[in-house]
Amino acid sequence: MTEHSLSGDNRQKTNPSFPQTGFLRLSSILAPTGPIPVSRSTWWAGVKDGRFPKPVKLGPRITVWRAEDVNALIDNPR
Repeated sequence: MTEHSLSGDNRQKTNPSFPQTGFLRLSSILAPTGPIPVSRSTWWAGVKDGRFPKPVKLGPRITVWRAEDVNALIDNPR
């Protein structure tokens, strides 16, 4: 199993099981199940200040992110 990080050579391209398109819930983006090793509060602070992609609201209680935006973040960390 490949370990994920936001820097170095262990980028998204090495994990074919992570979706390339579609929508992702936060639980599949953040560690331990996802590739981004930050807490929920850090993620939301990053969304607020522009470090992380903006979410898409599908309903009043459903927030998702475009897989393309998350993959771009992994491939090109800021």
